[in-house]
Amino acid sequence: MNQPFSVPVTVRGYETDVQGHLNQAVYLNYAEHARWSLLQAAGIGQAALVGQGVGPVALETTIRYRRELLAGDEVEVTCDFEWGEGKTFRIRQTVRKADGTVAAEIDAVGGLMDLKARRLVADPRAYFEALASDPALLGR
Repeated sequence: MNQPFSVPVTVRGYETDVQGHLNQAVYLNYAEHARWSLLQAAGIGQAALVGQGVGPVALETTIRYRRELLAGDEVEVTCDFEWGEGKTFRIRQTVRKADGTVAAEIDAVGGLMDLKARRLVADPRAYFEALASDPALLGR
């Protein structure tokens, strides 16, 4: 896949702070929306994950704010999974304005938890790929 998966979002007025900027916590909502949208596009729903006894967990998130976002701004939120050899994976995301300006960069570390053992599974990519109807969307 050449371009990362992305979803469009319009900044809503109620998501802004007193200065009129998108509230810092809402960036996390946008990132989460893009992640679940990618999983759904790949054919992986929450029910399928729970049916396998696993669930994704966030372990670390870093947001770098680059430019302000205001009510009415149209943005694309990208999502790109990067898989390693261990129990965790990285998710790289960009919030980009319609004119191409990067508003924020979001890097996260995630894992896939065994819901009974309450521990991370050894190979999260294998679980995701086994459930996916389009595993190519899951990244490199």
